[in-house]
Parts: sequence; structure tokens; C-alpha cells
Amino acid sequence: MGSVQDDPFARRWLRWVLLFWAIAAIAMIASKWGAIRWFALLDTDDNLRLAEVRAWLDGQAWFDLRQYKLDPPGGANIHWSRLVDLPIAGLILGLRPFIGGIMAEKWAAAIAPLFALGASMAAMALAVRRLVAPAAFALGLLILVFGGQAMAMWTPLRIDHHGWQLAFLALAVAGMADPRQARGGATIGIATALSLVIGLEMFPYLVLIAGITGLRWVVDGGEAERLRAYGVSLAAGCAIGFLVFASNDNRGAVCDALSPVWLSAALGGGALLVGLSLLPVRGWPARLALAVLAAAVIGGCFALAWPHCLSRPEGVSPELDRLWLSKVREARPIYTHGWRVALPTAALPVIGLIGSLFAIWRARRTPMLMPWIGAGLLATTAAAMLLWQLRAGAAAQLLAVPGAAALGWTGLNWARRQARPLTRIGVPALLVLVVTGMFGRLAVDMIPAEAPNAYRKAINTANRRCPTLPALRPIAHMPAATILTFVDFGPRLIAMTHHKAIAGPYHRNQQAILDVQHAFRGSAEQARGIIARHGVTMVLICPGMSESTVYASEAPHGFYTRLRDDKAPDWLQPVALPKGSPFRLWRVRG
Repeated sequence: MGSVQDDPFARRWLRWVLLFWAIAAIAMIASKWGAIRWFALLDTDDNLRLAEVRAWLDGQAWFDLRQYKLDPPGGANIHWSRLVDLPIAGLILGLRPFIGGIMAEKWAAAIAPLFALGASMAAMALAVRRLVAPAAFALGLLILVFGGQAMAMWTPLRIDHHGWQLAFLALAVAGMADPRQARGGATIGIATALSLVIGLEMFPYLVLIAGITGLRWVVDGGEAERLRAYGVSLAAGCAIGFLVFASNDNRGAVCDALSPVWLSAALGGGALLVGLSLLPVRGWPARLALAVLAAAVIGGCFALAWPHCLSRPEGVSPELDRLWLSKVREARPIYTHGWRVALPTAALPVIGLIGSLFAIWRARRTPMLMPWIGAGLLATTAAAMLLWQLRAGAAAQLLAVPGAAALGWTGLNWARRQARPLTRIGVPALLVLVVTGMFGRLAVDMIPAEAPNAYRKAINTANRRCPTLPALRPIAHMPAATILTFVDFGPRLIAMTHHKAIAGPYHRNQQAILDVQHAFRGSAEQARGIIARHGVTMVLICPGMSESTVYASEAPHGFYTRLRDDKAPDWLQPVALPKGSPFRLWRVRG
């Protein structure tokens, strides 16, 4: 799209991507220097990932991903895989002899996400080169770094799995745009398998990519080689991934991970795709009928074999959804978060959607039509997903890059041909502001927000102070105990101390999460029964943390509120903490 000379800049694109990545990585580490120093892991998943890696390095079995510091003694059932643990563990082992254990963990957590950033940049640059123009990759990278939610998944200390899933999604997009059929199909299949090994968060986009690959064969029977390579690599990749990475708990018929459930679908689907590609079918109506039949066979067999997986994969009970899952902020639609969150999140996806439609129109009589239809469908789906959950923002911004780059590249080519200097300079500046979605962030920054009231200030202070190492240090120095604390605080507690907790925010452990909910919402006697059942010896709260506000508002006479108001029952003995500590701690008597 657009005329571009085959200049050295375009030919040496990978070198420029590496330079761009290095600059971005240095800048991100510099901006997070204080957080790295204080080991301020960003959320619950980052803390649990560190705990999982430590347990593995300390001798826990490769296929045993249970977290025994949660819900002891049996441990919490964690649905992840070891794939994301590998770079973190490798960095720790490599750095430990030189800088010691704690510093090795800090720097491993800082550096590991940048590997996923580099992979994402390279894959998206390749996709933009193929879809837009060879030299347009630089514009694509510029657009990507202004995707705030996407970049947040690759920031130092963000060691959970979402950054790698975005990288493999970008790789799948690059495979869709590959003019070489076998290589493109294999790329899509491998990227899909690796993403599924990590988790099912990108499942809607991966299913759509599968449908797009099949649609290309329906429209053009000459696409059989791409379909065949995709089917083989998908089936083989998922089979190998399952054998190497599926944990003991994921070898059952579970719906939220690459288990026999989804492995059977991948194997069956891959075999059917290969079979379709080998049939000498003439005419798109016949190919469409066969594709629909294959989809019906896979869907029907899945429904018959795994009917329990036809609902949402978390499989949480209505009670747990009401008390806990529905309260998760990022699981709510974008329109419930206010314009200061919605505008900068949605700006780039909307621009990407407009750019994709524009690119489809321009490519309507060229071989690039089907690749652009695929990219446009992905951008549309991702933008629509924001109306379901805010957490779709990162993928929506990533998938918006090709469309936004197409729009920007066309405008830049037009401006370059103009004679007036003001046009040649002003239009590119305006284009960058628009196609990067930067205008959304600028609007938020230019319009002052209302000052938070005292209540909101107290919540912000508690959320900021309680997870810090100085606040946790006195608790970490106490003898090891099993502690009743907030669900969202459990992973931080077990990662930064030697203590155990009842629960973390991981849906397979429904009863443990409900026990914490019932304990803090219910009466003191109900809490005492739960404490006894779990062998809890200490109770820890941080008044004002976000989770505590739910207990206070929905159970104003519950156990948490009594603790907050210094009305602890006599079977709890207060434990002195340093002056100014944000915590309150009790030891269970007898």
C-alpha cells in the first residue's frame, strides 16, 4: 500500500527493530528503577508467578504447579504452565552467582518482560511490512509504543503471562499476512499452539484466525497449502505443548487450560483442515459446504464429549461470581469505567478499525484483500470485546496497529508529495497525534481531574503502602504462620514472606476464596470456624485496601468491620507492629 523504494532502511528492518527495542527497554527500566529496587511487583499474578518460579527452583516437580503456600496443606490449583517460567528461571540462575539471590530475582523480573516486548515488536513490525509497506514498520512500532494498555503488559516486573500471549498473537497476525503459504500457515499454527500452552485468554482471537484461514481457502482453492500447514502445525504444536507443559492438574478434563478437552479439538480440527486441503474441490460453494460441515463436526463432537465446557471456562458458582468475580475491576465493560479510562483505552482501537476498513477498500481489487479482511475482522472483534471487559484493551490496541499504520502511511505519502512546507510538516505531526491515539491521553492530561476526597485518598494510600517491603518486613520476621488475609493480598504475602495464606484470586480454588469471603463478611463465630478448619494462626488486615471496602460496604456488621473498628473477639490477641504500620495483626489464641 503506497509506493516505497526498496531502500537500506526497509531492507535492514530487523536491525532497526532491535535498536528501537533496546532504546525502549532502557527507557522502561529507567522509569521503573524505584519499583525494581523495592521489588514492587505490579499485581497478584506477578507475585504468584514469582512464587511459582521459586518453588520450581527449590525442587518442586516440573508438572506440579500447585502453590502449596496457598490453601495449605493441599495447595492451590493453578491453571498455568511452565512455559512463561522458563525465561524468569533462566535469568535467576544466570544472575545469581554474580549478584546474589534477591537481586537476581529483582533483575530477572525486570528483564524477562522485555523479551516478550522484543518478540512483539518484531512480529508486529513484520506484519506491518507485509500488510502496509516494507518501510512502514517504523510507523507501526511508533503506534505500538503509544498503546498504553498493551505496553503495560511488557513493563519491567510484569512477569505474568499476558505479555507473551500478546507476542504470539502478533506473530499469528504476521503469519496471516505472509505471502508464502506454507510458512504463513505454519507460523499461525505454532503461534496458536504456544498461546494455548500459556492459557486461553486469547482464545476468541485464535478461533477467529482459524476461521479466517479457512475462509481464505473457501474463497481461493489455491490457498490449500496454507490451510494444510496450519492444520499440521496446530495439531503437532498443541500435542507437543501438552506433553511438555501440561501440569498434573491440567491433564484432567478441565475447561480453562490446554487439557485433553482442547487438545482433542486441536487434533481433530487440525486433521480435518489437512483433509480439506487435500480434496480436489472446485468452486467456492463446494468448499464452503465442506468447511461448514467440518466446523459442525468439530463443534458437535466437542459438545458431546465435553458438555461441561460449553459455558464460561472459569466455571465459577453463582455465589462466587456475585461475591468476588463480578467485583474484579478489569472484568467490567469499558463504559463502566468513566471517560478518563475509556478514551485513552479505546482511541487506538477505534483508529485501527477505521484504518482497517480504509485498507480493505483500497485493497478490494488486489491480492491483499483477504489478508486485510482478516486484519480488519481481528481489529473489529477486539474493539467489540471492550464492551465486554476492559481487560481486552491490550489486545485491542495491539491488533489496531496494522490499520492505524495503513491510515498513517497513506497520509504521510500524501503529505510528502505536497509542495507547501507547512503541509509537509504539519500533516505528519497531526497524523502521528491521530493514528497513535495520543489525542486520548492528551485529553485526559489537559482536563484536570477532580481532587480525590478523603475516602478515596485513604484507599489509594492503603493500596500503595501495604504491599511495600518496608510495611511487610516486620511481618516477614515473625515465625512462619498460616494467615487469614484478603484474597488479593494473598499472593503478595506468600511472595514476599515465608508465611502461607488461604487464598489468592484464582478461580479453580473456589472454596478457599469463598471461605475468605465468608470469614470477613460473616460473624466472628463463622470466621472462627473457618480459621480452625484451615489451621490459621494469625489474622492480617490492611484497612482501606480496595478489597476491604467491599466487605465494609456489603457487610457493615461483619468480621472485617469489627476488626477495623477495634472490636476483635477475645479469641484474637493483638500483635504489636511498628508505629505507622498500615497493618493490623492478631494471633489466634489456643
